[in-house]
Amino acid sequence: MMKKIFFAIMVVILLNMSIAFAHEHNFDETKQLIDSGISCDKLTDEQLESIGEYYMEQMHSGEIHVRMDEMMGGEGSDNLKQMHIQMAKRFYCDGSFNGMKSGGMMNMMGGTGLNGSLWWMMSVVGMLFWIALLVVLILLIIWLYKKIIGQATNSGSALEILKKRFVKGEITKKEFESMKNEIR
Repeated sequence: MMKKIFFAIMVVILLNMSIAFAHEHNFDETKQLIDSGISCDKLTDEQLESIGEYYMEQMHSGEIHVRMDEMMGGEGSDNLKQMHIQMAKRFYCDGSFNGMKSGGMMNMMGGTGLNGSLWWMMSVVGMLFWIALLVVLILLIIWLYKKIIGQATNSGSALEILKKRFVKGEITKKEFESMKNEIR
């Protein structure tokens, strides 16, 4: 039983770690590309997408970035690709990395995208996700603990329990014999 519990907890931990690390990218090449100062018109869409994703990671790292990407359609979606390209054009090509703070996200997305309050809300949703996951894990551990303790206290046959009650003096010999006959 303990092996199953340990296995279940390890699976949950590994899944959480895989979610967090699945989205991490090695931005060394992208950083070198940005530092090179190459002209924007010489960049491919893939390079622009990588630059946009780099800037996104700088602004909202880790799990928040993952959740925002999922809200934009998820890894590999055309919506997410276009959003990253637009970020690169805004921040790299136009040189306005602080555009997010000046309300530039709406303009960057062509007036159809996310506004500041939605960005804030997505950050809160990411945080609430982890809090909810922690609460579920705690409740699961409590439930498993109670189940294990309950099994340990309920172990033994009815006759063994009856014998223990008789030895403790909780029941008389007459009650013991009567209950013993009912059990059989």
